[in-house]
Amino acid sequence: MPTLILVRHGRSTANTSAVLAGWTPGVALDERGAAQAAALPARLEALPLAEVVASPLQRCQETIRPLLDARPGLRAHTEERIGECHYGDWSGRKLAELMDEPLMEVVQSHPSAAAFPGGESMRAMQTRAAEAVREWNARVERDHGADAVYLMCSHGDIIKSLVADALGLHLDLFQRISVEPCSVTAIRYTRLRPFLVRLGDTGDLASLAPREAPPTGDATVGGGAGAP
Repeated sequence: MPTLILVRHGRSTANTSAVLAGWTPGVALDERGAAQAAALPARLEALPLAEVVASPLQRCQETIRPLLDARPGLRAHTEERIGECHYGDWSGRKLAELMDEPLMEVVQSHPSAAAFPGGESMRAMQTRAAEAVREWNARVERDHGADAVYLMCSHGDIIKSLVADALGLHLDLFQRISVEPCSVTAIRYTRLRPFLVRLGDTGDLASLAPREAPPTGDATVGGGAGAP
């Protein structure tokens, strides 16, 4: 099955103003986020990306734009199910004021029980994102082969929940995972299990390119030799 490259959007105006953006319209990349997006094509240059899939939200669409400009033949798709969590009444509010909400303790310590007022639960968020990935895995494998690499540009909580899903972690542990803006997380899927091969990477990604011998689906005893 394919390798999924998960890119969190670049730093946004909501990030710098410490606001929980959610699906609030008009949240764009800030100056640093635009620079991060501009650097993405070079970071991904060694990877033969088969498809690009992105959240419909502006900050994700802006993040993938330089990559699509650099690879005019690359097909891009919008996927609602990897859009940000629907935070409902919390959307657009300052994170500092949300810290006083009783629900915040649940979000931090027991997220599988957290449901945002006027929004969705964190369980529903993870479920829709994981279903989207599984469907895209099958689609990409069908159209491009089992060793294909494709990219999804999404959001912090979505990516963290997908990492937890890949590792078999309960959603209550997903807050232990950290992914920075425009960081790359890579999950290599096989018939039996996924392998997390990058988490929140902000450096070179050439070693993620497909190798001559495809992965078997078995874990390497001792940890493996790394990139050739």
